[in-house]
Amino acid sequence: MMQIGSMSSQATANLKLSPLNPLTRRSSSNLTRVHLANLEKLLQKPPLPEKLSSTQTVRQNVSENIDSGSTEKRGRNLLEGLNLARLWPEMRVADEMSPRHLNRLQQLLNKTGEGEYSPRNNLGRRWREYHGRDDWEGLIDPLDENLRREVVRYGEFVQAAYRFFHSNPAMPLDEAPKARHVALPDRSYKVTKSLYATSSVGLPKWVDDVAPDLGWMTQRSSWVGYVAVCDDKREIQRMGRRDIVISLRGTATCLEWAENVRAQLIQMPDEEGEQEHQAKVECGFMSLFKTRGAHVPSLAESVVEEVKRLMELYKGEELSITVTGHSLGAALALLVGDELSSCAEGVPPVAVFSFGGPRVGNRSFANRINEKNVKVLRIVNSQDVITRVPGAFLGECKPEKEKAKKTGVVGGMLDMLEDNMPLAYSHVGTELRVDTKMSPYLKPNADMACCHDLEAYLHLVDGFLASNCPFRSNAKRSLARLLQDQGSNVKKLYTSKAKSLSLNLERPGQGIMHFPISLPSPS
Repeated sequence: MMQIGSMSSQATANLKLSPLNPLTRRSSSNLTRVHLANLEKLLQKPPLPEKLSSTQTVRQNVSENIDSGSTEKRGRNLLEGLNLARLWPEMRVADEMSPRHLNRLQQLLNKTGEGEYSPRNNLGRRWREYHGRDDWEGLIDPLDENLRREVVRYGEFVQAAYRFFHSNPAMPLDEAPKARHVALPDRSYKVTKSLYATSSVGLPKWVDDVAPDLGWMTQRSSWVGYVAVCDDKREIQRMGRRDIVISLRGTATCLEWAENVRAQLIQMPDEEGEQEHQAKVECGFMSLFKTRGAHVPSLAESVVEEVKRLMELYKGEELSITVTGHSLGAALALLVGDELSSCAEGVPPVAVFSFGGPRVGNRSFANRINEKNVKVLRIVNSQDVITRVPGAFLGECKPEKEKAKKTGVVGGMLDMLEDNMPLAYSHVGTELRVDTKMSPYLKPNADMACCHDLEAYLHLVDGFLASNCPFRSNAKRSLARLLQDQGSNVKKLYTSKAKSLSLNLERPGQGIMHFPISLPSPS
């Protein structure tokens, strides 16, 4: 008879192994540790639900803060536990913008790429609206998220032009320049042609003898931008058309600065009609646009030739032409848009996205641009003095002045002054106005270089919601790029927090970290 508690060897062999069965302790030590770890996971407390109501959150935070901390900190912890930022959006924005908000700040500082965009939505049939068909009516204030993305994206095309030029600014003296690769921020585009601007003035030869290493600054022709075309089927489908981009950098050489100060208005070459109503533009800008170089055509000739070639190559497709530029490049972009609008039959819609652009011509030139249906979106920083030159303030189109023009005597006097003053300049197009003081990161008294810097412009556009709203709390653009370019103009609270977060802008023995950004245009 078998006794209770005794088992045969056959029964023991047939017994299933179990991590909780003491008879199976003969297993290896590794297997035992695995079983114990699994047991610990089973005994752990279940996680809290991800979503709680605002009342539950407040109660939970209050109870946790009352139970923890000393008596002196209970009052402060009680207010923090209430989490008022969840209840009032204004306090939430202020909290997320605060330098104490380390998680958000660290996220922005650790981004070193070309930056993130607003959602990449399908523009589809609305592409003409975002390209300026209706002068961006209803999309500026408040700023549409799709338009914000497009503006930042075109600004980065200009940054690529800066970066490429500064990497190798010199040109050969005895032959035409060879084609070089331009790294674009958007890989769905490919560069098809390099563009060159030539100054009609020159510096004495002794300048090169005194400073031979700076010969590129005295050369009359310089690489100024490029033509690129979208070559990705998925991106073409998303945008609703194949986009041709002309990107132009700002002032970078001595001779370009010399052209900038030639501020007298001159008649456009093809302009006819009465003298007082003729379209006129700044002499220096027209010089850089129309002058041929020793081995390169003029900027006007190059752009027209390449756009005609692309129109023929992609004949039958939906096309658009987007001209974008910063500073001097913004002024040249207007001249490019004017030239392309009438260069051939069936020219695709032309839009200009300009950043920190100066005035280019008189009011008749602005009317000419409008009549040719060239759409212009001017991104302007209120603190940027470059956008208020050249010319007299009478050339500025402001609502109060337009209202005054409706009155007979005052309106007639303003028209007479604008038509006869030698520096009666006028801006062109629709304005998207940002302000350095709106950024929680930049000093309100930032210097001129910061207010005109292209990276600062893109930073302000990325955070712009509306003219009566604070900087958006979910802005995505990297702050590391802004710290490197304009560190002296960033508030000390954020620079100190950047150091406390161990953001190494400098590496021992390697100098400053080089993020993929453009050099700021001189201002």
